[in-house]
Amino acid sequence: MAAKKAFLLRLSQEMWEELERWAADDFRSVNGQIESILHEAVSRRRQKGLAAKGRAEAEGASLGGTSEAEEKP
Repeated sequence: MAAKKAFLLRLSQEMWEELERWAADDFRSVNGQIESILHEAVSRRRQKGLAAKGRAEAEGASLGGTSEAEEKP
């Protein structure tokens, strides 16, 4: 298992209580819930980035642009 980085996170009381309820609904600790939320957000961001990159490459090709493979000797 990869090493985990510990850090301090300051939350409002309201946010903490909402996370506690959400974690309880998912049978997780608050820490586990926060990790799950962050993992999901990072995965979505990566997918958006890959989708945007794919669209940009497709648009470049349709506009007569060159791909990376074409640019390399």
